[in-house]
Amino acid sequence: MAELTELLGRLQAGDSQARDSLFSAAYAELHRLARARLRDGGRNTVLDTTSLVHEAYLRFLHASELRAEDRRAFFAYASQVMRSVIVNSARARIAERRGGSAAPLTLSVEIASDIVSDEETVLKVHEALEVLEKADARLAQVAQMRYFGGYSEQEIAETLEVTERTVQRDWQKARLILAAALR
Repeated sequence: MAELTELLGRLQAGDSQARDSLFSAAYAELHRLARARLRDGGRNTVLDTTSLVHEAYLRFLHASELRAEDRRAFFAYASQVMRSVIVNSARARIAERRGGSAAPLTLSVEIASDIVSDEETVLKVHEALEVLEKADARLAQVAQMRYFGGYSEQEIAETLEVTERTVQRDWQKARLILAAALR
C-alpha cells in the first residue's frame, strides 16, 4: 500500500518510470476489480478481465495527468476508467450489432420488447448515473464504485472518508434514484 502511494508521489513529481511501476504494483488489485466487474458473465460479453485492465492502462497512458494523491484515490479513478471502458465497449457493440444507424427489423414486436442486451443495460445505467451525478455527486460516486468498480461498502467508506453506515444510506438512495431513472 505504501509502495503505491510512493509511486503516485513520484508520478506527480514527473518521474516517467513511475507510471509503469505503478501499473505493475497495482496490477493484481486492478485485475481483482475487473473480475468483480465482469463476474457471472459480466455486463459485457466481449471484454475479459485482462482486456479490461489493459484497456484501463492504455487510458492511463494517454491521460495527460493522473490526479491521484493516494491509493484510495487511484483506485477510485481506476473504477471510473473501467466504467468508461465498459460503456464505450457496449456502445461500440450496440452500434455494430444494430448496423449503425439502420433501424432494427424484427418479426414480432413482443419478441423485441422481451430482449434486453447486457450492453443496453450498461448504457442505461451509465445514463442514469449521469442524471444521479447532477443530483448528488457523492451518491453517483458510491453507485459507480459499487456497480462498475465492485467495491465493498468498507472500501467505498475508506475511499470517500465517510462511515460505512453513510455508504449504506447513500447506496440505498442511489439505488432508488437509479431504479426510477431506469424505468
